[in-house]
Amino acid sequence: MLFALFLAGALAAGTELLLLGHFEDRPQWIPLVLLALGLVWGGVTVATPRHWSVRTFQVLMAAFAASGFIGQYLHYRGNVAFELEMYPALKGLDLFWEAIRGATPSLAPGTMTVLGAIGLLYAYRHPALRAGDESETTTGKEDA
Repeated sequence: MLFALFLAGALAAGTELLLLGHFEDRPQWIPLVLLALGLVWGGVTVATPRHWSVRTFQVLMAAFAASGFIGQYLHYRGNVAFELEMYPALKGLDLFWEAIRGATPSLAPGTMTVLGAIGLLYAYRHPALRAGDESETTTGKEDA
């Protein structure tokens, strides 16, 4: 169920970013690339549940979470700059509220953080992680 939730969320987020034209400059490509990698590698992990595939998926999910925090910062910073350009005297809590509700959705990148958390929950205590995936470690021992 967690993987299905991750899959649905990643497809929805990727579709929304594409429809919004979230690819004008290089930093805007980061969530699109991560979403594509997450979908592909998630499929690899489901099809080939091995220690290495699950660990790689976990690293990718950590990158999802980090990109969400970084994206929130970048969106907020851009909104602050825009608000200060429009209203140079704005400061303090007034500036914060205007920036958080600005033209660029400051909290939207949090979707990447949530998707990363869902992916990490999916991989947490995954059966392939037990004893380093016994299916890979026992193949050579049976011949001896």
